[in-house]
Amino acid sequence: MRLRDLLEIDYVLLLAAVVLAVFGVLFIYSSGVTSTGVLVSEEYIRQIIWDIAGLVIVLVLAMVDYRRIRGLAFYLYLGTLALLVYAYLFGKEVNGARAWLGIGSFGIQPSEFAKITTILFLARYLDDTRRSPKSFSRFIVSCLIVFVPMGIILIQPDFGTSLVFIPILVIMAFVAGVSMQYIVFLGACISTTAVLTVLPLWQRDIMRNAMPSLEILANPRFIQSAMVALGFIAAIALAGFLLYKKRYFFWILYGSMIVILSLGLSYVARRVLKDYQIKRLIVFLDPDVDPQGAGWHIIQSITAIGSGGLAGKGYLRGTQSHYRFLPQQSTDFIFSIFTEEWGLLGGLLVFVLFLLICLRLLRITRITADPFGAYIAAGLAGVYVFHFLVNVGMTMGIMPITGIPLLFMSYGGSAVFSAMTGIGLALSIYVRRYTH
Repeated sequence: MRLRDLLEIDYVLLLAAVVLAVFGVLFIYSSGVTSTGVLVSEEYIRQIIWDIAGLVIVLVLAMVDYRRIRGLAFYLYLGTLALLVYAYLFGKEVNGARAWLGIGSFGIQPSEFAKITTILFLARYLDDTRRSPKSFSRFIVSCLIVFVPMGIILIQPDFGTSLVFIPILVIMAFVAGVSMQYIVFLGACISTTAVLTVLPLWQRDIMRNAMPSLEILANPRFIQSAMVALGFIAAIALAGFLLYKKRYFFWILYGSMIVILSLGLSYVARRVLKDYQIKRLIVFLDPDVDPQGAGWHIIQSITAIGSGGLAGKGYLRGTQSHYRFLPQQSTDFIFSIFTEEWGLLGGLLVFVLFLLICLRLLRITRITADPFGAYIAAGLAGVYVFHFLVNVGMTMGIMPITGIPLLFMSYGGSAVFSAMTGIGLALSIYVRRYTH
């Protein structure tokens, strides 16, 4: 640990994170002010404390050689898995998810830290196997490393946080040189699963039963029969490819496996996810189908953002938040308050700051001499970009509501510590970018 390391860190990356954190404190304060100007929440005080502690974590990690964590990556990963299981069995339920551990008002959300430990362990595995010719086995093991914590988080159920693990896997596998065929296969399975999961509810609530035939996608007998039939086709295609080495047999097998896995996973998803969670995935298409329920968040958020105009109404002059129309306004919908009071220009500033973070992380990925560090930076870039795109997209009504916070700005200690830990690791990698 050397103090002079602090003189060599990426100050652009650090400054972008600190400015976003300051914005978060300002608008968490604003979210606690009522229409009469009375402050009814002290959340901003806790956020200041968490941000200061997070900044200390950043500076300490920047001075510590990140490669020392390599040997601990597996144990950190196992530790967070144990915490996730414990939270699911004995944790405190918040907003319908048993995902919190705590005593009294103090609590932590292990899933936030699982993102970091999963990145570390996956980076170590990909680095250890980077010279292996067995790309398929690398892909399968990488999927297992990511899907285990993702699955535990999904059954809590915390659907939004579980989704963050997908860009971690995709981006890190891509940077590590895993075959694009496998990455495309994964992407196709995920997107097809999502479509098959929401289609029955979509035709019922959005299409108003215009296509009742889609209900068959929720029928267990149909799913089982289709999987058996496609499995038979896949077996024939596999035999044909092994015997005759024809590429069209491979692509038949490839497509069949995508549909088989998607059908099975969509059935599991409908059993695990609650109706209101699936409804949130489609209600953004037409919020008026449930204006007092799942659509309320989107309607009020769009109203707040639209009323901000170009330059906003001015700090502490927002109406949607101060009249308490916006739900979860200090957490998931902090961007709505921000743009109502600071307008489009303020929103663009937040966009630029997240873009800077992403670009600096990608630069670290490109220039660092250590593949382990490069893979960590890639995974972190996936986390920050995904959180920004999904959170801002849902507040604007162009993405489903998934309960993902806006990192650095949304209220919450676990999210702050997790996001700041990622910045600290990135700075440590940057300082040692020319050493292996």
